[in-house]
Amino acid sequence: MTQNTHNTENTQPAAAPLTLVTGGTGKTGRRVAARLTERGLPVRTASRGSEIPFVWEEPDTWDAALEGVGAVYLCYYPDLAFPGAAEAVGAFAERAVAQGAHRLVLLSGRGEEGALISESKVRDSGADVTVVRAGWFSQNFNEGFFLEPVLAGELALPTGDSVEAFVDVDDVADVAVAALTDDRHIGRTYELSGPRLLTFAEIAAELSKATGRDITYAPVALEDYRDFLASVGAPADFADLFELINDGRNAHLVHGVEEALGRKPKDFGEFVADAARTGVWQP
Repeated sequence: MTQNTHNTENTQPAAAPLTLVTGGTGKTGRRVAARLTERGLPVRTASRGSEIPFVWEEPDTWDAALEGVGAVYLCYYPDLAFPGAAEAVGAFAERAVAQGAHRLVLLSGRGEEGALISESKVRDSGADVTVVRAGWFSQNFNEGFFLEPVLAGELALPTGDSVEAFVDVDDVADVAVAALTDDRHIGRTYELSGPRLLTFAEIAAELSKATGRDITYAPVALEDYRDFLASVGAPADFADLFELINDGRNAHLVHGVEEALGRKPKDFGEFVADAARTGVWQP
């Protein structure tokens, strides 16, 4: 009789790694976490208010969040190009790898020189890294800092006649999840935009049409906008991000959504129609 030496334990599929989603309650993080959960993959969301609190400015909170984690979606707040971001993200990436995380997917900013330093530090961690460089989010108009101006009926912004190809956050999340779950994306950098370049005057027109309200665009000086941010308690550095629009560095389309997912990105008009149906823009 031949002895059966087949080891059944070795034939079982490996358990999916626990994925830590930083910024787990934010625009991209909560979508990434939801998509992973829908696939039946284990997820830990990390934020100040999560069960295991995670705070970028408090490294003592990092280890508990990273316990047992094999992959990380890295989303730094408030912005990867802000002072101190590269040091924090680099230190966190090293800590993550030291604790066993082997895959890091970094949300970066398209055209942000400061973000390149953070990208480099994450790549130097020794992990399998994918960088997702996104332009301005369409959802800034219904979930972010453009919502109040839309409700007030006036987009008073320091953008002149400059154009931007707003990218839908659902596309960003889809690319991030693909990078977290498919080895084909290791080592890649994806630059994401929507399929159209739009001025803010054109955006105001699309919002007006979708909401049935009169929403106008009023260009303002950058310094005046900086003063406005200070008056409402927002970081003045946010004003500098408008230079990414004004100097034209991102005034062209990129194709990371198609490269990563094999489909076209969502158009801003489709986003506006979907958001309008929720009633979010009705005062």
